[in-house]
Amino acid sequence: MRVTQSMLSSNMLRNLSNSYSKMGKLQDQITSGSKINRPSDDPVGAIKGMGFRTSLGKVEQYKRNMIEVTSWIDNTDESFDGVGKALQRVQELVTSAANDATVTDDDREKMKAEIDQIRKQIQDLANTKIGDKYIFSGTNTSSPLFKKDGTMNTGPGMDQEVKIEVSDGVQLTVNTVGNEIFGDIDAMMGDISAALTKGSGVDGNVIGGYLDKISGQQAKVLEARSDVGAKQNRVEMVENRLGVQEVMVTKQLSDNESVEYDKAITEMVTQQSLHQAALSVGAKIIQSTLVDFIR
Repeated sequence: MRVTQSMLSSNMLRNLSNSYSKMGKLQDQITSGSKINRPSDDPVGAIKGMGFRTSLGKVEQYKRNMIEVTSWIDNTDESFDGVGKALQRVQELVTSAANDATVTDDDREKMKAEIDQIRKQIQDLANTKIGDKYIFSGTNTSSPLFKKDGTMNTGPGMDQEVKIEVSDGVQLTVNTVGNEIFGDIDAMMGDISAALTKGSGVDGNVIGGYLDKISGQQAKVLEARSDVGAKQNRVEMVENRLGVQEVMVTKQLSDNESVEYDKAITEMVTQQSLHQAALSVGAKIIQSTLVDFIR
């Protein structure tokens, strides 16, 4: 086979072009810090990287969801804490009102006024909002549990659970259905208020009988807070799990794409040396032209 000058020149130019391409790829990797700057660099690695980024995106979304979950649960606990303190004050007032020997009808009327205010306060707690969502109204989060006239809202969804996804296939119930517990408390408060009304004719023994009912409602509030506490523990475990997931996926993504700088720089220096050698050999291979002789 006859090897011509044209063939030698073409091969040299092609090899130099490949050398430039390799140096350019290494330079891109060193500059960007990633060994995959385009899918053609590593098709398999690029597909894996897409999967890792999708997983990281999900983790980030779940972490945002957890912020909302925590907000719901913490506000629920705070509201029940307020209800518990309010019931404690009601208990004190009823205990005092039950004493016929020292309490007059006027005294009971004053106690009734405070009871009515506490009742409104508990209704306000039942209408606690996070942003524009009422947390005790079931899935009907756009409507308050108690209307402005003090009556309960009986709209659809008031007895439904609100769930938020916190992991693949995992949902947490973030609300406490409030229509029953707040409804019972409100009804009891109304009865106590009526019993303390001046001229009602209700004696201290009847008024004292409400103490057991108050204790019963306090027990229900404590039970609800216990359930909220269990949810808080679950939230903490899920948050820890998401944190571990994020670290693991981030490491996998880094292992898949990040450049080993010492290796890449060594390869770059080697490739530069090879390129310089190719240029030197190429200059000797190409024959001198008539122009060179004229010089």
